[in-house]
Amino acid sequence: MQDQRNFILFIIISFGLLLAYQYIAPPVEPPVQEQSTQSISPETGELLPSAASVEGAPALPAGQQIAAAPQPRADVIADSARIEIDSPRVHGSIRLKGGRIDDLTLSDYKVDLDPDSPPVTLLSPSGTANPYYADFGWISTTGSNEGLPNAGTVWQADRTVLQPGQPVTLTWDNGRGQVFTRIFELDENYMVTVVQRVENNSGAALNIQPYGVIDRTGTPDVLGFFILHEGLLGVLDGELKEIDYSDFEDGPIPPIASTNGWLGITDKYWLMALIPEQGEAFTGEYTYTNRNGFDRYRTSAVRAVPPVAAGSTVETTTYLFTGAKVSDLIDGYAETLNIHNFDRAIDWGWFYWLTRPLFWLLMTLQSWVGNFGVAILLVTVLIKLAFFTLANKSYVAMSKMRKVQPKMKEIQEKHKDDPQQQREAMFKLYQDEKVNPVSGCLPMLVQIPVFFALYKVLFVSIEMRHAPFFGWVQDLSAPDPLLITNLFGLLPFTPPDFLAIGLWPLLMGISMWGQQKLNPAPPDKIQARIFMFLPILFTFMLARFPVGLVIYWTWNNVLTIAQQWVIMKRHGAFDND
Repeated sequence: MQDQRNFILFIIISFGLLLAYQYIAPPVEPPVQEQSTQSISPETGELLPSAASVEGAPALPAGQQIAAAPQPRADVIADSARIEIDSPRVHGSIRLKGGRIDDLTLSDYKVDLDPDSPPVTLLSPSGTANPYYADFGWISTTGSNEGLPNAGTVWQADRTVLQPGQPVTLTWDNGRGQVFTRIFELDENYMVTVVQRVENNSGAALNIQPYGVIDRTGTPDVLGFFILHEGLLGVLDGELKEIDYSDFEDGPIPPIASTNGWLGITDKYWLMALIPEQGEAFTGEYTYTNRNGFDRYRTSAVRAVPPVAAGSTVETTTYLFTGAKVSDLIDGYAETLNIHNFDRAIDWGWFYWLTRPLFWLLMTLQSWVGNFGVAILLVTVLIKLAFFTLANKSYVAMSKMRKVQPKMKEIQEKHKDDPQQQREAMFKLYQDEKVNPVSGCLPMLVQIPVFFALYKVLFVSIEMRHAPFFGWVQDLSAPDPLLITNLFGLLPFTPPDFLAIGLWPLLMGISMWGQQKLNPAPPDKIQARIFMFLPILFTFMLARFPVGLVIYWTWNNVLTIAQQWVIMKRHGAFDND
């Protein structure tokens, strides 16, 4: 019995410490280091190419010099000629100088719940505080990029607006008999098709390779929760890669050759991803540099194509996903474009085989009832029903343990100075009363993956973002705004995070305490005191978690209390109280 108690205590405290660490400890920032020795081109203001990162492979242009004094985003955008992007779900522009997509907002998503809140900004151009953009081009395999389009190239466009069904074609003639074309086509959602073409009308072969780059300057604020990946990711050579921003402190990450897959940068809800044509060989790379104190993260895909013979044309296609990680859209693109494991762009976690069905069930119920919070309650009920028989066995075992507790205390008092005799007497008591102390825990352990999977689904789903419940809960993805520490807003101050305890976390703590009271009390006094403290600890730790998760936890506790009380009452567990 003592070993079993210690095992359970270890699980609970370990989980609590994990949560506490994620809640208290800030994310580790990448080290500030000089990894770049590149010089600035006087003609383009562009960082000149560095040495190749792969032996025998050409190096990508390093991008434009980072502005020492960032300018307002609107001013930078207004200061350059651009192609407007206009679609139902995204707005922005493509800069003609450089031909890069560096201005994008998501029309369907606002920064917060305020009706006047601006839409979420995903991309920003060079010259702003945190540039984030997608770039495309060609690099020479012979070491010189002279005559190739770069960040200073001014493209000619055939249209002024990029809209779904109305692609924009950019062209540039380098004056050497080579004409470069870049075609952008946007669908109704978040996928941009980028076609790059070069016509070689010169008298010599052109040894070049096409590339796509996602470039992000500045380390973004991340939630830092162990159940969510934010950073660089992708599927290359059949393997999922999840690279935290801090992982680069361990050194550079080698390039990866692949024929299928994709790579990009993800936030909790938003994604930028490069998707080369599937089945075509390419090299994917994740890089980090720090120059003058500015962190820069890049993902790139370089295609290997034969030399462009004189008088011939070469054309390649790359897809760029830039938007919200909506599961149905991600799955749709994975199917129509045959993108290998593109659904892993959403962090479904270790229990993928559980999280995906639970997400489907949650979304199905939400479509029926019209409220995401109610769907959470219904899914929790269905899970409880699925484990009803298993849980009953656990509660029957707990009932027997609770009934023999007076005899256990007598044995402890009688043999308090002889641990060996105490263990033997306890073992005999279990045999006589037909009690198995482990049988009450094993059924509960079987349920842990299911509950953790649902917890994961609720945490990563963008569908829960800004989704209302009832009353004061208007955003299930945000912490409970009704704080008891300022008397629900009656006192004119905002408590610090560690004291910002909402009503739902308080109800969760109370429900956890109620569930604890039904369980057999630990015979050890120290353990009993620790168990009594756990509801308080979890109330503080979960206070700043998304309230949707707290509602799920609270509702699960309430259902557990009801089921457990009925079963234990039926088996006389409270007769000795």
